[in-house]
Amino acid sequence: VQLQASGGGLVQAGGSLRLSCAASGRTFSGYRVGWFRQAPGKERAFVGAISWSGGSTYYADSVRGLFTISRDNAKNTVYLEMNSLKSEDTAVYYCAAKFDVRAMVFGTSKDYDYWGQGTQVTVSS
Repeated sequence: VQLQASGGGLVQAGGSLRLSCAASGRTFSGYRVGWFRQAPGKERAFVGAISWSGGSTYYADSVRGLFTISRDNAKNTVYLEMNSLKSEDTAVYYCAAKFDVRAMVFGTSKDYDYWGQGTQVTVSS
């Protein structure tokens, strides 16, 4: 499966953005999806994840209550809604996927097989 992340851009602190992760090559149903981000000079970090059905989600402490992951399997797309953005949210955001029909989510890079190219999010203070 090929992943395409989009929706990044420049936003002021306190603003919102919605990122999309579109899958092609095969249906997205059956794949759990994670979002990760990498800020300049830092290692890639987990943001959140959603199970294949959307029934389970899991977030990093730093974004819980501010970011929301959802999915529309009919559109082969997973979304990351980001609210109350801060300058420290500036990073390249990546989506990743792994075929897994269990109602589980995982928060480490090694738990995903497919990666998108990333989309830049810049939050100005």
